Amino acid sequence: MNQPLPEVDLAFEGPAEPLGCSAWEALLACWLAQLQAELPAALQAPTYSLGLQLCDDATIAELNSQWRQQSGPTDVLAFAALEDDGAEGLPPLPVSAGDAPLELGDIVISLDTAGRQAIDHGHALRDELLFLASHGLLHLLGWDHPDEATLEVMLQRQHRLLAQTAAGIGGMVPSP
Repeated sequence: MNQPLPEVDLAFEGPAEPLGCSAWEALLACWLAQLQAELPAALQAPTYSLGLQLCDDATIAELNSQWRQQSGPTDVLAFAALEDDGAEGLPPLPVSAGDAPLELGDIVISLDTAGRQAIDHGHALRDELLFLASHGLLHLLGWDHPDEATLEVMLQRQHRLLAQTAAGIGGMVPSP
């Protein structure tokens, strides 16, 4: 990779398998490096802070109900620290305190739902978790998919992130 890797301050909650905190930090740093050229200047930073929680269906269903007024579990939720200002779907300029990391927000993934989806898609749980985490990260960075066309663009960007990561770090991440 030509882009230097940003530092990632990750608040991780979940099991050490199939990927632990240090592996998630490395993956998120790779993805953020790949995305730098596409991000508005305000979101280009040497250090990022975000949370990643791997939970069960009951926990994510409660969050889904509380924050999205949707009943039942979902696969991934993203809670962006930066609010969308409505201008081209990108977040407004963040307020930064000196060398403090740029706070992106939190990604929450249901291991139960991810496990079922991995079986349905015929791949490993690890691959499904990577896909869902990349989706959540794009949401934290201002991506959205209010219709099928924007969803397809977002999904294609996720696939490129995963494929580029696999090539860039010696195949640590399988390409989809």
